Amino acid sequence: MFDFPTLQTSRLTLREIVESDAQNILQIHGDAEHMRWFGSDPISDLDGAKKLVATFASWRKEPVLGARWAIELSDQPGLIGTCGLFRWNRNWKSCIMGYEISPAHQGRGYMKEALNAIITWGFREVQLNRIEAQVHPDNAPSLAILAALGFVKEGRQREAGYWAGRHHDLLQYALLNGQWRTENAV
Repeated sequence: MFDFPTLQTSRLTLREIVESDAQNILQIHGDAEHMRWFGSDPISDLDGAKKLVATFASWRKEPVLGARWAIELSDQPGLIGTCGLFRWNRNWKSCIMGYEISPAHQGRGYMKEALNAIITWGFREVQLNRIEAQVHPDNAPSLAILAALGFVKEGRQREAGYWAGRHHDLLQYALLNGQWRTENAV
């Protein structure tokens, strides 16, 4: 385990997800229409949300290793979404990125801002070389965020995901540390 890193942006605080966030997790993950691209079935009750909080916390332990942040507005406490880096492969210096935000907070640039913070953290603090993302081909908002962050489409994974009672193709995207440093040089 590691001490959980709290990250700040101009408008957001990214902090550890705790059990008291379960109700907000349920509001986001319980909305079947909103979560149709997430990659898992919707959560149906508060116990399911608490289990998801515990799952996110377990990522900090071997062998899974990863981090999932609660996203909240800096001037207004309360989880509005989550984002994370998980399935870290230490030998390959790579991981997968995942994220979701409440419908009420979409379209304001919060997710791009949050992902920028965790990508920077991953490349600088964890010395990752590669961050991957798998996205449903019909998830236009997520595809737009990845493009804006500089991710490159590498291909299509046929029927790689299974939720809502059926298999789904996923598009494979990746961002490399050298590319990120060049585009985000300070």
